[in-house]
Amino acid sequence: MKLLTLNTHSLQEENYEQKLEWFIEGILQEKPDIIALQEVNQTSDAAVAEDILWEGLYSIPAQVPLKQDNHAAQVVYRLRQAGVVCHWVWLPIKLGYGKYDEGVALLSLGRKITAAEAFPISKVNDYHNWRTRAVLGMQVEGLTDWFYTIHMGWWDDAEEPFLDQWKQLEERISEKRRNGFVWLMGDFNAPDFVSGQSYEWILTNGWLDTYSVALEKDRGITVPCVIDGWKERLKDQEVKAMRLDYIFCSHRVCVKSFQVIFNGENRPVVSDHFGVRIVTKEKIV
Repeated sequence: MKLLTLNTHSLQEENYEQKLEWFIEGILQEKPDIIALQEVNQTSDAAVAEDILWEGLYSIPAQVPLKQDNHAAQVVYRLRQAGVVCHWVWLPIKLGYGKYDEGVALLSLGRKITAAEAFPISKVNDYHNWRTRAVLGMQVEGLTDWFYTIHMGWWDDAEEPFLDQWKQLEERISEKRRNGFVWLMGDFNAPDFVSGQSYEWILTNGWLDTYSVALEKDRGITVPCVIDGWKERLKDQEVKAMRLDYIFCSHRVCVKSFQVIFNGENRPVVSDHFGVRIVTKEKIV
């Protein structure tokens, strides 16, 4: 199984159309089974999407309708034009930068989505509050695994600390974790070099960082510089690059390879984050 996660930055990116094409080219060549995306945006005042952009969409209750420039819809449309059957689900979470409906998405290349769920993990649940956080998960045909796309807050946020959000997440997925494999994919805002905080907490709670067990892997760096949200937090440290994006698994699994993708070395850069792609072998029960 091949999994991919990327914080897309989507419509906020300069040269967006070019980067969208680079992303599509990469997906067509990589052919991941499951894709988890974060910061999946659409312009809030854009026109409602044409019928063709709704193809393959698994419907869940949402606060806003799908718009014409929705990043996930445009990705799926282009993949379908290239002959790739793609099923997907999108969750709008909050208004970003005063003009974007920002959310998360999951794509399944080939397999139909059989179930999906969405739930808040932040105490605040206000669409106009940028601190609002929610999680989206799905199951696909032929697999009992649950796949989640996640964008967490910061450990030291005074109003919405990571730990509170993590406890909400674990409570909601605890039964699924007991009954089978659960994959957490996304931007966790959890640098692995900071001791006693988010990353260590995740591992302490029994989650497997697929990077740590991969038979083949690179440096794992997913952010090449100190980006927004980290400049003040790391102002006293000499940090040039970080691992913020991960694929965690609830059970032991054999990972053949872990590669950072869309980083300028392994495919062109398409976002302020790089992507993570893993290839797994058979599961270990």
